[in-house]
Amino acid sequence: MTSDKYTYRVMWSEEDKEHVGLCAEFPSLSWLAKSPEAALRGIRKVVADVLNDMKKRREKAPEPLSSRRYSGKLMVRIPPEVHRKLALEAEEENVSLNRLISSKLAS
Repeated sequence: MTSDKYTYRVMWSEEDKEHVGLCAEFPSLSWLAKSPEAALRGIRKVVADVLNDMKKRREKAPEPLSSRRYSGKLMVRIPPEVHRKLALEAEEENVSLNRLISSKLAS
């Protein structure tokens, strides 16, 4: 597994006054740097190093988000009054409750 397939993000850390590089598949890892480019390079290097260590120890690396399969099914518990409100809204728009919720989530 190479570090290229993982999901990275860089954001500003007000607390550290630097950019922080993060990897979604390795939430405990981060890298601080003065520029966003350096933060991205740093976190990619850290992930590559961790993957090499995992390989040496014959540990299973996390599956990249980009290669995971999703069923499209999602169960969410909501309060009955919210369910009623959404059902009424779906009825008024003449769409299924599923379509209404899917549309709201996509927005």
